[in-house]
Amino acid sequence: QVQPVESGRGLVQAGASLRLSCAASGRTFSRRAVGWFRQAPGLEREFVAHISWSGSSTSYADSVKGRFTISRDNAKNTVYLQMNSLKPEDTAVYYCAARGGSYGAIDADEYDYWGQGTQVTVSS
Repeated sequence: QVQPVESGRGLVQAGASLRLSCAASGRTFSRRAVGWFRQAPGLEREFVAHISWSGSSTSYADSVKGRFTISRDNAKNTVYLQMNSLKPEDTAVYYCAARGGSYGAIDADEYDYWGQGTQVTVSS
């Protein structure tokens, strides 16, 4: 069983940076691909970024490419999402999710374990 837990919520101004963390219990987390998703009020959950189990492969949504960086430290069972140059449209609840495969996916249905989410609010 894997239980991701997100942290790093915050209220920041446009242009600021924020780092989210996803720490998980369970011995298999380090062997699973992990994705970050977000959901703004009234909108569907959308893909943000994913990373392979080893960290060698990453992928980003076009809306965050060049601003966000996903990384992981398997010794700490933790995945990070560094968010720079934040925009008001980045405001959402951010979710971390793990899947059984070695490589990530952009479809939320491919993920088996989800965190409870953490709020990110960017003011203009």
